Amino acid sequence: MSDFFNQVYEVAKLIPAGRVTSYGAIAKYLGSPGAARMVGWAMNACSSHHEFVPAHRVVNRNGLLTGKNHFDNTNAMQELLEAEGLQLNGDQILDFEEKLWDPTKELK
Repeated sequence: MSDFFNQVYEVAKLIPAGRVTSYGAIAKYLGSPGAARMVGWAMNACSSHHEFVPAHRVVNRNGLLTGKNHFDNTNAMQELLEAEGLQLNGDQILDFEEKLWDPTKELK
């Protein structure tokens, strides 16, 4: 599982600031389209990774900040995204489709 987690982290590190991707998009890119939940587990464990992983840029398929409770401060995910220029309404990223970074399209 740690190899999969490391692959997830390598993809997450490529997400540009001001963009987001979904757990499912990362799973699909890694050839495991049914493993969105496992990508979420990887994001939850990324604080133990030896390099910074921008977990705040990974959201659910609807653009919701479902991982926010796994940060030290429940507002941290939103604050980090807003600092990168994203706009939110509650836990929802506004213009989600426009801000979505899909590794299967972006990384060829």
